[in-house]
Amino acid sequence: MKIKDYADRDMLAIDVANQLAGELEAALLHDETVALAVPGGTTPGPVFDGLCAADLQWDRVRVLPTDERCVPADHERSNERLIRDRLLTNRASVAQYVPLYVAGTDPDAGLPEIESLIAPILPLSVLVLGMGEDMHTASLFPGMDGLETAFDSHAPTLAVARTEVQPEPRITLTAPVLDGALSKHLIILGAAKRDALERAMSLPPEEAPIAAVMSGITVHWAE
Repeated sequence: MKIKDYADRDMLAIDVANQLAGELEAALLHDETVALAVPGGTTPGPVFDGLCAADLQWDRVRVLPTDERCVPADHERSNERLIRDRLLTNRASVAQYVPLYVAGTDPDAGLPEIESLIAPILPLSVLVLGMGEDMHTASLFPGMDGLETAFDSHAPTLAVARTEVQPEPRITLTAPVLDGALSKHLIILGAAKRDALERAMSLPPEEAPIAAVMSGITVHWAE
C-alpha cells in the first residue's frame, strides 16, 4: 500500500484524474477493451470532471460501478446517475456503461445476467474505491449477512448487500474481483477517514472490509 498526501482536494482531483487517464491509456495499448470500475457518492465527482476530458479511445472503455443501490437510474441515490452525469460526458460520453442493477428486477434473480456482462471484461484494468468511516468499501459492510462468502477466493462476481443501516439493498462487486484489479486506487478525504484507514491496517476484513483489497493499492488523501 502506498499513501499519497495532497495539499488540498483540488490538487488531489487533478492528480488522480491524470493518473487514471495514464493507466487507461497504457492498458489500451495491449487490450482491445479495458474496464474501469468507480464508486458513487460525492467524493469522486471532481476526479470524474477531469478524467472525462482525457484524450482516450473511450469507445474501448467499459465503465461500471463498484456497487449500486437498487433504485432507478435517475434516483438521487443512484451511483449510475452520478457516473453518467460526471464521468460519461465530454470525451468519455462514448464509453460503454455496464450496470449492476436494472430497475424493476429482483436483485438476486438478476445477478446471473449481469455477471455474464461483466465476465468478459475482467480483470478490471483500473479500480477506484471509496471508504466509509466504518471501513466499508463498495457495498461490503462490516457484519453484513454474506460478507464471509463475498470475501471467499471463489466468490461469484457479484453479491447482494443488505444491512440495517441502508434503506435499500445493494449489489456489489465481491472482494476477489476488486482485489484482482490490475491497478487500484482509494480516495479518502478528511481526518476521520484517515484515522479509519489506519485502524483498518490492524483489523481483519470482517471488521474492516477495506483491508481485503489494500494489497498494492494507492491511497490518495487530502484533509
